[in-house]
Amino acid sequence: MRSRWRPSGRCRTAGRSAAHPEVAPHHEVVPGHPVQLLAKASEHALGLVVGTRGRGGFTGMPLGSVSQGVPHHARCPVITVPHAHDQ
Repeated sequence: MRSRWRPSGRCRTAGRSAAHPEVAPHHEVVPGHPVQLLAKASEHALGLVVGTRGRGGFTGMPLGSVSQGVPHHARCPVITVPHAHDQ
């Protein structure tokens, strides 16, 4: 059985906070649909950063459902950051 564990945002941002102390990332794991949850969180946010994984259902599709859906529903600016292998 393939593991569904993936590194959290906290793991991926470790060590970067020292270089940018003025940025305080918020990490939270909650159950539910990511687009709906991020849209709700955007009501009280200055901005959202959404990454891409490049694992969409179609080859060559630049964005997945979350990175495509969040900008349409968010109440604040959204920055979409491509995965390293997408650049």
